Amino acid sequence: MRYDGSPPNCICKVRVALDAQLARGTATGIGEYVRGLRGALRATGIDVVSLQSQRFDPWRFDRRVLWDQVLLPFAAARARVDLLHCASGTMPLATTLPVVATVHDVAWLRVQAHARPYARAYFGAFALQRYAHARRIMVDSAFSRDELIAVLPSVAARIDVVYPGVAADMMDVTRVPAREAYVLAVGTVERRKNLAVAIRALPHVPNLRLIAVGPLTPFAQLCRDLANELGISDRVEFRGYVPRAEVLALYAGALACAVPSHYEGFGYGVAQALCAGVPVIAARTSSLPEVADGDATLVEPDDIAAWARAFVDVHGDPGGAQRRANEARSRARLRFGWASSARAAADVYARALASGPVSK
Repeated sequence: MRYDGSPPNCICKVRVALDAQLARGTATGIGEYVRGLRGALRATGIDVVSLQSQRFDPWRFDRRVLWDQVLLPFAAARARVDLLHCASGTMPLATTLPVVATVHDVAWLRVQAHARPYARAYFGAFALQRYAHARRIMVDSAFSRDELIAVLPSVAARIDVVYPGVAADMMDVTRVPAREAYVLAVGTVERRKNLAVAIRALPHVPNLRLIAVGPLTPFAQLCRDLANELGISDRVEFRGYVPRAEVLALYAGALACAVPSHYEGFGYGVAQALCAGVPVIAARTSSLPEVADGDATLVEPDDIAAWARAFVDVHGDPGGAQRRANEARSRARLRFGWASSARAAADVYARALASGPVSK
């Protein structure tokens, strides 16, 4: 069920435990989601207990499993809450609390064949088994809903589409395009993000740079090697994980944002760029057309010539691209406000508490 904007059931007195472990350290899209949701829920009047441990690195697989399966349910039980919201795509095997799970995507079952088998098993098949026991499931897009139903039809009646919000500081970015034009790509540099197609398109656009921001994986070295091979290594920059202020400054100065991913459950890069007033070029695949909603240039994900033409177009007419981005910005701010997302989440909590245990 998609949230329709109506007021949620009155559950302001409900006490919710929120799994916020991925919001610490080098938080990526899920961390951004958890941080925003936590603050917005509290502003809505919901008593949120934020559960996280500073002692455990969420990016080490063994520590992540220990957190998910032992420490998280134990902390939730001690917090004396009414409901546990597992917001990071995983659920504990055992808990006595009603659970709402956010399933951001099923990428581990679709596009992560190159990953280690134990990680694919845990974040893929095992996670899927746990979703069957959630009272309600929140997904980030209609695309993710359909993907989840395709692999787990039994949960179809318990799914709610709730778009994540975009942070206020991103919505308040003041655009001051840089003198040296660059295209910005935000997100973990991994295979499914498909950054290689943007690199291959760059030689066709003289004087344009590409700046990639986000945690680096071994795929980043393949991208560096490709840039060297094409003779454009001086125009491709991998900054890794950077402070928030630097991210905001990069959005402020970018000629455009590129989101060439093969698979995205939501596509935070598109939503953030639209809310910041940055022209967007995105792949015509997965959830990206849904998130863009007609306000981005859509390109087939592996069509190098089409990406090159899109770069040439925005580079050749930056004023026109910016005018269109300015028009899209107000629409994006309405669609991706955290206040409406929190109200929708509150409604999901009410449904979960009213529904009773899931029949085995």
